[in-house]
Amino acid sequence: MALPFLPGNSSNKQLGKDRFHKSQHFDYTNGVPMLVGSEKPGIGGEPLLGQKVKPKYSVYPKGQGVDLPSWVAFDKQVLCFEAYFQEAVPEARDETYRIRKCNIYFYLEDDTIQVVEPEYKNSGIPQGTFIHRHRIPLPPPNDDQFYNVFHFNINQQMVLYSRTFTLTNCDTFTRNFLTKLGVRLNDPATVPDDPYSNLREQIEKSMKPLRPYERCDTLKQFLDQDRKVLRFYCFWDDTESLFGDLRELIMHYFLADDTIEIREVISPDSGRDAVPKFLHRGKLPKHGPAQIKQPGEITDRTVLNVFASTSQGKRYILDSLKTGAVHEEFYKDCDLTVGGEINVWGRRVVITDCDDFTKDYYRLKYGIDDFTRVQYKAPAAPPPPRFVPPYNGFGSEEDSLSSCQGLLPKPPQKDFRKFMEKDRCGLESNVLNFRAKMVTADPVDRERLFIISFYLCDDSISVFERPQRNSGVIGGKFMERSRVKKPDQELFKSELSEYFTAQDLYVGATLCLNSKHFQLLDADEYTLNYMEQHAEEFPKANLGTILSKLRSVPEEKQSEIRRFLALADSNNTGFIPSEPFRGLLMGLDCGLSEHEVLVLGRRFTVREEPEADVGLMLAVAQDLLKKKHFEEIPDLARAFAYHDRQKTGRLSTKESRTICKAFQLPLPENLLKSLLSKFADGDEIDYHALLAGINWIERPAAPVLPEDTLKLLFASPRSKPELVSESLLSYSALLKKVQV
Repeated sequence: MALPFLPGNSSNKQLGKDRFHKSQHFDYTNGVPMLVGSEKPGIGGEPLLGQKVKPKYSVYPKGQGVDLPSWVAFDKQVLCFEAYFQEAVPEARDETYRIRKCNIYFYLEDDTIQVVEPEYKNSGIPQGTFIHRHRIPLPPPNDDQFYNVFHFNINQQMVLYSRTFTLTNCDTFTRNFLTKLGVRLNDPATVPDDPYSNLREQIEKSMKPLRPYERCDTLKQFLDQDRKVLRFYCFWDDTESLFGDLRELIMHYFLADDTIEIREVISPDSGRDAVPKFLHRGKLPKHGPAQIKQPGEITDRTVLNVFASTSQGKRYILDSLKTGAVHEEFYKDCDLTVGGEINVWGRRVVITDCDDFTKDYYRLKYGIDDFTRVQYKAPAAPPPPRFVPPYNGFGSEEDSLSSCQGLLPKPPQKDFRKFMEKDRCGLESNVLNFRAKMVTADPVDRERLFIISFYLCDDSISVFERPQRNSGVIGGKFMERSRVKKPDQELFKSELSEYFTAQDLYVGATLCLNSKHFQLLDADEYTLNYMEQHAEEFPKANLGTILSKLRSVPEEKQSEIRRFLALADSNNTGFIPSEPFRGLLMGLDCGLSEHEVLVLGRRFTVREEPEADVGLMLAVAQDLLKKKHFEEIPDLARAFAYHDRQKTGRLSTKESRTICKAFQLPLPENLLKSLLSKFADGDEIDYHALLAGINWIERPAAPVLPEDTLKLLFASPRSKPELVSESLLSYSALLKKVQV
């Protein structure tokens, strides 16, 4: 039973709608009112009664995942069909119609079609793009619709702008795509023969041009082998002729065009004119010299005169049999081998050797591995020895030697590279300083102290005497900086004298400088560190060499060393004083110098540095902050608390140092580093205790003396060598190194 059509008894179809616009169905076209929106929807975009909405584009299969627009999903995807159409040719005697082949491209992204006709040589008609890419409407009466993907199939006809195209085949992608759409493809069709094209092919096959050019393609060889040249070393024996001799030659074979060029090697003082080339570049015939050919005898092609008259003119034809053609053989790369002979216009040239590139070329191409050099002349006699006259005493030895090495004397060359590397650079002085005393029987001279400096940049030595009070000797410069010869050398000799080097200076060595003997007692810290860092240059500071000497100690002395260590270390701690151990090594006579013993002591000595007084450090810090009027300690505390996210009262050492630098805390770098290390627990700083210690406003410390401030700020961390004897030596670590 149907309900009456009353308000409240039927559903309202307008509920939930928000679009109530009307489509425009009428418009003016050329000033005439017309119905232009017959296919436009009704109110709100809903289709009218009985109206069918035609699809704007092709219906594609639904893909998996997110739906993408067609211009993204089918970008650069094109269906390709092979087709042809028949074109009538009126007013022609040789043809009545013409078959024109073309390719039809269907772009899936926007249903556009493009027709392209391949270009054929000498076709006489414009070819290329036949129909530009755009959407093509269907033939009437469906000209209000456009072609889509379902209108395409092979072996069927389709009309494009009143021209009938027959689709014959398609590519693999098109076939697979249409198959996935559910389109059943027909069998491929054949293209009918074009009568005029067949006639043209027959005419071209039977036609022979009057002046044909035989094409010889050498472009590939040029592109592949350009700038590649084989080089051979050869000679020509011309001793049979008057005033003839052996001529050395270099032959170049150019792989790009198989040409040969020969250059002569003219030795100095040979008496021959230096000509640029022995043989100009060109193809070299094998059987030369031959009889000179007449002009026109050698040509690229032979032409026969078959008809000649004054009225009809002349007629020529190509001799396809090449009657009387001259064939001449030229040298190729396969004819050139080491040890072989070639004929260079009647001259017998023997190939003796070749370069590495030529050997690799023949090894790869022809598999030749034998490139034995041909010996065609006796080996050159060694140059006679040059005897250098002895030094005559004028100038330096190097300067006198350079005057004997040429007619134009030149100053002796200095080692500029060594000078630049070993010259003073910043804090690196590259100067080895030793403390020495004079070895003499005079009691006054035995008490004199000297500083011997060795300059690494030029191996020069200078001696400076330290002034001493009430010694009766005036101190100062004892010897000017210069290179010093080693003693006991002959003065007038041909060889250069030997000079002192850096390896001759070490603790315990004795030097003879200008007839004065000096013994090196000690060295500064820089010298010892430099020699240990460059142990490969200084054998006396090489720990490996020293340990190898200890390993070569006889068994009796090793037993004596063990007994000494057992008595010196009764508690078996592994440490003994350095001075008794030094005396033991020097007394065993095991080949160790004082410098080597010093290196062992520096390497295996454990020094206990006294800890700095924290109270003194805080007092000095407060004194410096007070003098600089630094009153930003509350702000500094807030910055520490801000960076402490966990509120633990601790921050890392790096963060604490960064905060102090950000507030420009007026403390020296070494003092700030020491304070942070004192208040550090692992890698974290107790910043509350640090700030309380340096707060000179709320917790002032006791005043400090200026001497204490200077001692704390400018104390030198370097250890002196003479203090080695006051420390302990780890003999257990030394024994482990020796036993390895």
